[in-house]
Amino acid sequence: MTNRNGAGSELEPSVGAGIMDRLDHMAEISESGDILTRRCYTREHRQINDLAGKWMREAGMAVREDPVGNMIGRYEGRKPNAPAIILGSHLDTVINAGRYDGSLGVLSAIDCVRSLNERGIRFDDAVEVACFADEEGVRFQSTYLGSRGMAGCFDQSLLNRKDSDGISLSEAMISFGLDPAHLKNAARDPSDVRCYLELHIEQGPVLEREQLPVCAVTAIAGASRMMVSMLGEAGHAGTVPMNTRQDALAAACECVLLVEDTAKRYDQAVGTVGQIAAFPGATNEIPGVASFSVDFRSSLDSVRQTAVSELQRDMSEIAERRDVDILIDKTHDADGATCSDWIIEQIEGAMTDLGHRPFRLASGAGHDAAAMASITDIGMIFVRCRGGISHSPEEAITREDAITGADLLLRTLERIGGAKN
Repeated sequence: MTNRNGAGSELEPSVGAGIMDRLDHMAEISESGDILTRRCYTREHRQINDLAGKWMREAGMAVREDPVGNMIGRYEGRKPNAPAIILGSHLDTVINAGRYDGSLGVLSAIDCVRSLNERGIRFDDAVEVACFADEEGVRFQSTYLGSRGMAGCFDQSLLNRKDSDGISLSEAMISFGLDPAHLKNAARDPSDVRCYLELHIEQGPVLEREQLPVCAVTAIAGASRMMVSMLGEAGHAGTVPMNTRQDALAAACECVLLVEDTAKRYDQAVGTVGQIAAFPGATNEIPGVASFSVDFRSSLDSVRQTAVSELQRDMSEIAERRDVDILIDKTHDADGATCSDWIIEQIEGAMTDLGHRPFRLASGAGHDAAAMASITDIGMIFVRCRGGISHSPEEAITREDAITGADLLLRTLERIGGAKN
C-alpha cells in the first residue's frame, strides 16, 4: 500500500481533497442565513438529504431513504446480498452550529466509496454510507432518532413529543414524507451488518495537545437528559415578604448549582444546565414557574445512573424545602458504548501504515455509533479540531487534517474489507 500523499511507486487517487469545499456548500443549507442550524424533518433536512444522495450516486452508490429519514448509499460487494460495512454520521446540527460536526464524517465516507469505485475495488462485503437523520436531538429532545431507528430501538412514545412550535414528531415525519407506521422497517437485521465505522471531529483539545491529527476512539460516554420545572407562586416583587415566597426561579438556581456539585463529586462525570427560563418573566414579579435542562454524562454507566438518581432526589428535597412543586421529565437516556477491540486494532494498524503514531482516546460526547453498538461492532476515528471547540461557529479544522482523516478512514476500511494491496 502506497502512502496516499504520494510516497511509493504508484500514486493512488486521493481522498478528502474536495471535502472542505463541500462542507462549505453544505453549511449554506440552514434555517437561518446568519447562523448554521439544521434540525430534523425540516425543509433544510430535505435539501441536505437530497444533496448527500446526489453525491453518493456520483460516488457509485445506489441510494435510498429509509422509513426514519436516514439517507443511505450502498456500494455492492462481490457476494450478492452480502452484509454491509456501514460508514456514517449525521447531517443535523445544533442551533448556531459549526460546519464539521457530523458532516465531516458523512463526506469522508462518501469520498472513501468514490475512491474504491474509481479504482474498481470491491470487497466480499458491501459498503454503505448512512447519513443519519437526527443525532443532536435539538428539535424534539430525541437524540439518535436516525441511528436508533436503524438499530431497531426507536422509542415509539417519542412520536407524540412536540417541538417549540407545537408540531409533534409524528406530524413532522409525515410532512417530511415518511409514514410513522412503517418505522419498524428501518431496523436492520444484525446479520446484515458487518460493523459500523464513524469518523468525527474530536470536540475536545487532546489531539491538539498531543500534536496528532487523528486517533482511535475507545468508548463513548453515556448520557441522561432531563427537563425540570419548578412550580411556585407568582407575586408582586415589592409586596410579598421574603419568608413567604414560593420563588420558582430561586429554587431552580439552587438546583443548577446542585448539578455542578453532583458532577464534581464523581470521577469521569460531567453535568451541564444549558437552558433556563422563568415565567412570567417581568422584572417586578416573582417567578411562578422556572424550567431548565440537565445534561449528565459519564463514561461509566453505573456512575451516571447513581449520580442522576442522587440528583433527582436532592432536587426534590430542594423543592420541598422551598415549598414549590417539581416536575422532572427525562427526555433522553443512552448507555455508553465500548468500541470493539478488533476495529481499534485495525484503525491503529492503518495509522501505522500511513505514518501516524497510534493513539487512543475516549469520547465524552455522544455519537450515532453508541446506538449502532446495540446491533454490531463499532469503531470511531477522531480528527483534530482547533482548540477543542465544537457546537459553535468557531469550530474549525484544517484541510490537511480533513484529508488525513479521510485517508485513515479509507485505509481502515480497506483493512476491514480485505482489499488486495
